[in-house]
Amino acid sequence: MTKFQKDANWLDFHSNPSKPAFTPPPGAVDAHCHVFGPGDDFPYSPTRKYTPCDGPKETLFELRDYLGFERNVIVQASCHGTDNSALIDALIHSDGKARGVAVVSPDISDAELADMHSAGVRGVRFNFVKRLVNPVPPEELKSVAKRIAKLGWHIVIYFEAPDLPEYYDFFASLNTIVVVDHMGRPDCSKPINGEEFELFLKLLRENNNIWTKVTCPERLSLRGPPDYVDFIPFATRLVELFPSRVLWGTDWPHPNMKSHMPDDGHLVDMIPLVAPTAELQRKLLVDNPLRLYWAGGI
Repeated sequence: MTKFQKDANWLDFHSNPSKPAFTPPPGAVDAHCHVFGPGDDFPYSPTRKYTPCDGPKETLFELRDYLGFERNVIVQASCHGTDNSALIDALIHSDGKARGVAVVSPDISDAELADMHSAGVRGVRFNFVKRLVNPVPPEELKSVAKRIAKLGWHIVIYFEAPDLPEYYDFFASLNTIVVVDHMGRPDCSKPINGEEFELFLKLLRENNNIWTKVTCPERLSLRGPPDYVDFIPFATRLVELFPSRVLWGTDWPHPNMKSHMPDDGHLVDMIPLVAPTAELQRKLLVDNPLRLYWAGGI
């Protein structure tokens, strides 16, 4: 019997996703996904705020191939805390087809960071979503940012739109590349030219080192499947304005989804809706992630 029982309201990932009609260009990268456990092999953190279903590396890699992608960027999930063992294991077994974004404590040693780099880690994630984690004070994170910059790593930040004014100055002060998860979680019920999203656009306009992922229609849309139409204008605006600083990913296995579990094939078919030309699609799926995660060698 497993040592970890998933939360009672946890939705498992789609067991039979559709085959996408859209074919990603050669070299395409799913630049935001996760591995969960398996908990019996890689225990979940005792301080976690949720217990997921297992989402092992084997299933992730099978999905990657099925959807027509060649590489993954695996982001450390908050349910594993700062124990990156499951992430590192997936990277080691990826045959060079995966890179990682870790979550680390401020007192991590330089030797540990070097080992992570050898395994394929290329960034660290700072999570500011208070319902998921207890955020580390920005002052402590600055020391981590300075140390990982020496490795050529970048920072991934996860926050919600109402909290951007609180953290704006800190985010703008970071000197390395910064990648925002899920477009800063805009409220898709609000106008695209509203105050919240305009502040996010300002952050990107005034800081050329800040990138964003145009991800998670299933998480951000209030309209829901099958079209997620209220998500599309926000993502399209970012792709058009910042074509060399956008990334795309599935977010598999879709943690903390409450209302429905998306069909990953359908998510892939949304790509042409937010990146309507072949040039934009190549930048979003190939050029940008390869430049960020595989610089110096494919």
